[in-house]
Formats: sequence, structure tokens, C-alpha cells
Amino acid sequence: MRKGVDHVGVGVVFFCHDGDGNFLLAKRTNKARDEHGKWDPGGGGVNFGEPILKTLAREIREEYCTDIIEAEFLGFRDVHRKDEKGRKTHWIAFDYKVRIDPKKVKNGDPKRHERLGWFTFKMLPSPMHSQWPEFVRLYRDKLEK
Repeated sequence: MRKGVDHVGVGVVFFCHDGDGNFLLAKRTNKARDEHGKWDPGGGGVNFGEPILKTLAREIREEYCTDIIEAEFLGFRDVHRKDEKGRKTHWIAFDYKVRIDPKKVKNGDPKRHERLGWFTFKMLPSPMHSQWPEFVRLYRDKLEK
């Protein structure tokens, strides 16, 4: 059974930043679940029995090879969309703003992330993940602090 396709997937989304106005995005490869070639802030599925904050820490360690300095819960989203094959997907996303040390960041998942990059809202890569506009619309005031 596939999370988000055969049943509602529960996941964390993390907006990792350095505390100085820069944030980390990953460009997805064709081995990623979906949204191939698009840039996104990062995220992953919650495992059965795993607390949300442990998922957040585990996913950041797996994807970016670093630990959380500080995490702020932003909110949650009920995400309904279609993947590249036209299948309906459904996720409940717990969204976080997370400060990390940029000196420690490495690409921990090169099969799913072509590359990583640090950006600002004035300098964004393209194309962005389909959920990026809604994420920013909901949280921009918290993300820019």
C-alpha cells in the first residue's frame, strides 16, 4: 500500500533556514515519489508509531545530514492533488520552520535529490513544487522572521 495513494499519508514538511534569511531547497530526481525535477523544502512520511517530532528529526538527518537547532510548528495542511500519472493523492502535512547549521548540510539522499541549494524569497529556483505557493501563502509572515 502506498502512502497518500492507497490511504491518507501523514507527513512532515520542513522549511530549513540558517537564521539569516536563507533557506534550503532540494531538487527532486526522477527517483523521488513525484514532482520530478522540482524544488521543494523537504519532507517525509510518518512511520506507524513514530512521534511527529521524531519523524521531523529523522527526515532532516536522512535528507540533509544535520540536526535541528530550533523547530517551530507552523500548522497543518489537508493536501489533495493529482500526481504525474493522474492518480489522486491525499496527505495530511505537519509544517515546520527549522533552523539548522548550513555548514553541516550535505545531500543525504542523492537518489531522490539531484542537488541542494540555499535561496531567498527574492532568488528562487524554478520549477517549484506544486505545493510551494500554498505553503508560502499560509506561512510567509512566519518564514521571513
